[in-house]
Amino acid sequence: MSASRLTESIDFHGSALLLRAERQKVIAGNIANADTPRFAARDFDFKAALAEATGTRPEGAAAPASQGVATTHAGHIGGGTGGAGRIDSTVQKYRATEQPSLDANNVDLDRERANFADNAVRYEAGLRFINGSVRTLLSAIRGE
Repeated sequence: MSASRLTESIDFHGSALLLRAERQKVIAGNIANADTPRFAARDFDFKAALAEATGTRPEGAAAPASQGVATTHAGHIGGGTGGAGRIDSTVQKYRATEQPSLDANNVDLDRERANFADNAVRYEAGLRFINGSVRTLLSAIRGE
């Protein structure tokens, strides 16, 4: 495996970790607001966000449509993640209400807890993969 392939792999998984951490914050916000009237649960498409952060496109996916707005400064409103691992409000989507409630809050605690646990496990797996790659690289450098 060449050094560039190894660093690309670590960069990819690093971007995935940043996005997993951001998704964990979004899900935690949903859980924290489970009793807030009229709160709408949010989430984002992890696969699409990762593809955008790494500059790749999933197989069979069309090229993203042009926003039609030029941004000349980092503070301007625009689409995208604002860098790997940072999801802005234009990428986050509101969840569809499956069971209406009297206070118009659509947070489903069971779903949010399951998403939180799933995301945490995937985050841990990404960490383990990066740690294993770095250990392998260090072992190769040392000649062990």
